Amino acid sequence: MSNTPMAASPLTRAVLEIDEYVSGLGWDQPARLFALVDTARLRAQEPGLAAQLGLEDEQETTGLTPIEQEEIPAGKPLDDFLGTIAWPDPVVGCALTVERLMLPPSAEASVPEGLSDKKLAQWVAKHPDRQEVRMTVAVLRDGTRDSALRLREKDSPTEVLTGGDLVPGLAEALSATFED
Repeated sequence: MSNTPMAASPLTRAVLEIDEYVSGLGWDQPARLFALVDTARLRAQEPGLAAQLGLEDEQETTGLTPIEQEEIPAGKPLDDFLGTIAWPDPVVGCALTVERLMLPPSAEASVPEGLSDKKLAQWVAKHPDRQEVRMTVAVLRDGTRDSALRLREKDSPTEVLTGGDLVPGLAEALSATFED
């Protein structure tokens, strides 16, 4: 059963649904990309697909259905990959789930200067205050955004932080996939 609050916006519900799905797969997962489609439109235009997804009997008229896309190519930088995406019109939004290491703001002052990206990643991986985090970020064509953050050390549905501005850089990169 989903832990998604019913009063949440359709985008927040979609973000939490994706977070819950990926959480069920465990940690150390590759990045995952999802198209977001209008559930009512999907049921009307693609009843067979809606039935496969278990959506044919839902009464909700406003909602978003996440559809996982093909695997993101290994070894390709995420920003380069996102730059190659173009969504068809039925896709009203997209979401990405990615795991990263994060440092608290208090660690910023101790970051050595002049490190390459690879050396910086190695330095962060060895830092005693590092935390593993899973970020699920979603955007709609109209610019609306939402995200969910889950710390590995607090891996519980009740410990998921949500908000529209938690991962602004990633939200901007996803929004760019809808630009002409």
